Amino acid sequence: MHVIVRIWDAPTRLFHWLLVICFTGLLITANLGGSAMVWHFRLGYTVFSLLLFRFFWGFLGGYWSRFATFLYSPSAMLHYVKGHSEPQQSVGHNPLGALSVFALLAFLSFQVASGLMSDDEISAAGPLTRFVSGDWVTFATFYHKEIGKLVLLFLVATHLTAIGYYFFSKKDNLVSPMLKGDKTLSFNVPKSSDTSSDRAKAAFIFIVCAAFVTGLVSFLD
Repeated sequence: MHVIVRIWDAPTRLFHWLLVICFTGLLITANLGGSAMVWHFRLGYTVFSLLLFRFFWGFLGGYWSRFATFLYSPSAMLHYVKGHSEPQQSVGHNPLGALSVFALLAFLSFQVASGLMSDDEISAAGPLTRFVSGDWVTFATFYHKEIGKLVLLFLVATHLTAIGYYFFSKKDNLVSPMLKGDKTLSFNVPKSSDTSSDRAKAAFIFIVCAAFVTGLVSFLD
């Protein structure tokens, strides 16, 4: 018996691909510098809004998008590494995938926070630079340009490598469900709610998050 189950709701999928686009744009604009930094800041604020949205959606979203479904204990991770995983752990984020997701969300948050306090001493300065000490600005700028960027590139590379490994070695396409939302499974699992009202709720949450970020940045400027 095979069943088609909605795993990733539309808001989660949209969040994922918007984050991919923004991350790519941030890398490009950072390397270009100059007038491109205007867009670097805009994309950074967009990522800030997306991260806020994902935090709330981790409690209010579809079943497999909720943090509670992929918050694994150290022992569960150890069992997974040893090959003693449960079938349900392969449906959404498996234990190692969950660790990767939380790491990406955490370091993206650090990158946004450090960007708000960074100053390239040319033309671009974050809105928090005038509220913190020079030492903090120096440290935040160094972290943002050197450490944080490299950590995120490593995490993204690891993520892409894992996707390739699962596709070629385990014949498990992880990209398709993030595009279409569904997975074909040989066992029954809870499905993620993805109704029009869920999507309207997600749109409202994101609008509130974006408005908060816009208002905060305007206030700080």
